[in-house]
Amino acid sequence: MNSLDHLFDSLKKAQARLELQTRHAKDNALRSVMAALDNAREDILAANRADVERARSGGMKEALIDRLALDSGRITGIIDSIDTIIRQEDPIQKVKAGWTMPNGLFIEQITVPLGVAAIIYESRPNVTVDAFSLAYKAGCAILLRGSSAALESNRTIVRAIKDGLSRGGGIADAVALADSGSRDEIDIILNARGKIDVVLPRGGKELIRRVVENARVPVIETGEGNCHIYVEPSADIGNAAGIIENAKLQKPGACNAAETLLVRREIAADLMPLVAQRLAGKAQLRCDERSKAAIGSVPAGLDLRDADDSDWGTEFLDYTLAVKTVDSLDEAITHINTYGTKHSEAILTKNLDSAGEFQRRVDAACVYTNASIRFTDGGEFGFGAELGISTQKFHARGPMGLEALTTIKYRISGSGQIRP
Repeated sequence: MNSLDHLFDSLKKAQARLELQTRHAKDNALRSVMAALDNAREDILAANRADVERARSGGMKEALIDRLALDSGRITGIIDSIDTIIRQEDPIQKVKAGWTMPNGLFIEQITVPLGVAAIIYESRPNVTVDAFSLAYKAGCAILLRGSSAALESNRTIVRAIKDGLSRGGGIADAVALADSGSRDEIDIILNARGKIDVVLPRGGKELIRRVVENARVPVIETGEGNCHIYVEPSADIGNAAGIIENAKLQKPGACNAAETLLVRREIAADLMPLVAQRLAGKAQLRCDERSKAAIGSVPAGLDLRDADDSDWGTEFLDYTLAVKTVDSLDEAITHINTYGTKHSEAILTKNLDSAGEFQRRVDAACVYTNASIRFTDGGEFGFGAELGISTQKFHARGPMGLEALTTIKYRISGSGQIRP
C-alpha cells in the first residue's frame, strides 16, 4: 500500500455518493464553501504570505510570484467564481440526443461524471478552489496536488473547503489534498489505474511533459503557451500597440501572455517605435534585424537585444517579448503553426479576408481577431473558473469548464427485443 491509497479509496466512495446528489444539494454545499472561504480569509492570507516569502527567498521570478500571491481582492474573485459556477446548469444527466431504432429500441445519450479526477498544478492557489468547485458541480471527486511553493496556502484553503462542505450538508471526502510535498506523489497518481479516472496537468512544459509521458491513467493535456500576435498593414496602430502591451504586461507569467510579436514589413516602421515606447522600462525586446532597425531611435530605458532562433520556440513567462518582421500573411501563419503550442493566437487587422484565412488556418484552441489573447480564461469565457486550457484535440479544448469533467453514457430502453 502506498501513501495515497487511503485517499484514493475515500475519493472513490465519495464520488459514488456525489454522483447521486441533486443540483440543489450540490449548489447549497458550494454556497457553504463560499462562506467558509470568506470566514477563513485572514488565515488564507497569512498562509499565502509565508509561501510568498519562502518562494521569493528561494529566487522565484517576480512574474511567477504574481501567480502565487493572493490578496483580499483575489480571494473575493475566487469566491465570486464559485457563485458563477452555482448559477450554471447542472451538467449531469443531460440528454444530448435520443432516437428510436426500427426495432423499437429507444436510445438516449446522456452526460455523466468522469469520476475521480486528479489535478497536478504549480503555484496558483486559486486553482485549488477552481478545480474543486468545477469538479464538485460536475459530480466528480478530486485529488489536488499543488506545488510545494503553495503548500501552506493550499492546506489552509482545503481545510476551509472541507469545513464548508461539512456545514452545508455536502460530501467533504469528495476533495483531498496530496500534501506531503514529496515528488513521489506525482508518480503514484500517474500510476493509479482503476483509482483515478483522469489526470489534468496544469503548469510549465516540464510538468506537462512528465505527466503525459509517464501517466498510465487517461490525461487531459493542458499546454504551455507560446502565443503570438500578428499585426497586418491595415491594423489600427494605436489599438495594436495597446493590445500588444496588454497581452505582454498585464500578467506575463500567465500561459496566455504574448511571447512573440509578428509584424508585417509594411507597417514595421510605424508600429515598432510605438511598441518600443510603451514597453521601455517594462519589458525586454528580442528583435530580429528588420524589427530592430524599424525601431529607429531607441527610447530611454528600453532593453533591446538581438533575437536568435531559440527565442521563437520559448515560453518566457516573464517580461520578455520576441519580435519578428514577416513579409506575408502566409509567412506569419507558417511561423505560428511551426512554433506555437496550439494555445491562443491573434491577428490585428481590418482586412476581413486576412482575418478569415488566419482563423481557418491557424491551429490553436483559441484564435482572436483584434483583441488581446489574455481573454483565454474560463472566467472571461463565462465558465466561472477553469481546470486549465487544453491544447489537445479530444473532447475538451480551450478553457475547460464543467463540460470537460463529463463523459457519455448510452441509456437504452426496450420492450423485450432480442437480437436475431
